[in-house]
Amino acid sequence: MMIDFKNLNLSHLPSETEFEKKVNAFLEEWFSDKKTVSVQTSGSTGTPKIFEIEKRKMMASAEMTCNFLGLKVGDKALLCLPVEYISGKMMIVRSVVKNLILKVTAPSVQPLQNINEKIDFCAMTPLQVENSLEHLYWIKNVIIGGAAVSEGLKDKIFKTLGSKSTQRVFETYGMSETLSHIALKQIYPVSESFFTAFENVDISTDERGCLRIFAPHLTTEVLQTNDLVEIKNNNQFRFLGRIDNVINSGGAKIFLEQLEALVKKEIPNEAVFIGRKDESLGQKLILIIEGQKSKEIIDKISKIPFEKSYHRPKEIIFTVKIPRTPNGKVNRIELKSIL
Repeated sequence: MMIDFKNLNLSHLPSETEFEKKVNAFLEEWFSDKKTVSVQTSGSTGTPKIFEIEKRKMMASAEMTCNFLGLKVGDKALLCLPVEYISGKMMIVRSVVKNLILKVTAPSVQPLQNINEKIDFCAMTPLQVENSLEHLYWIKNVIIGGAAVSEGLKDKIFKTLGSKSTQRVFETYGMSETLSHIALKQIYPVSESFFTAFENVDISTDERGCLRIFAPHLTTEVLQTNDLVEIKNNNQFRFLGRIDNVINSGGAKIFLEQLEALVKKEIPNEAVFIGRKDESLGQKLILIIEGQKSKEIIDKISKIPFEKSYHRPKEIIFTVKIPRTPNGKVNRIELKSIL
């Protein structure tokens, strides 16, 4: 399905697939007299919930992203994310705000498989990008969200696109409560270390070192996150990990996401660290790897130069599939429950 928002006619939109029906249902909700829309959280770090968001705030968020990327009327965007969540809804809202032409394709792990035309803008998950590398050249501006982009995936993007491409790839920082992302970090062609917050987004930290966000055009309250960060200046920060995912092993604090990034530089598999109760250590560091057990992978992990000896996993577990939420995030809660 293709939707030209400059010449939109809701009554003539096709609804042949279940996904097209969901897109049309959201458009009806959006163009209704109701001032809010319903959004569902992913449930990757807690119980999923549904809450109402004001349309005017979603439009303000859409303007920020479109202006940052330089999108203009008639540019072509691709929707390949579920519309139950803020990520998919915001792709539609951005298209509405800038009168883009929106190509709609059902969410899958290979969303670019049947794309054979230039696309100006697309939002994808890391898993979708991982499975679409050979088709990535069709997309001028890619934003990646839903989970951290591993060093291994960054390397694959560079190898696939080469050094002379005019395309741009960004990692996003945001959540449902911030109406998608409030900061971007370029990972191609320039590899940046810090996220840059959008204009009119104020950042600070609490006594724990967790990020606080104040964006009055998006939310009336200061949003307190559980994300540990290092702030470089007034609008740039480095994500260190969720405080929920910091474990205490033998009295030492361990940031799981940082270890995962290190491991993913060396192996192609999904890798997740968790803490398991241990009588002597309090919590024992466990590494979960997606895929068949492999001596080669174990050997590679054994050679990783971990900064501290206690960063090395006490146990490595292989699993056929690591559970994910419907929008592609690793579901740590479910993972812990099944191990």
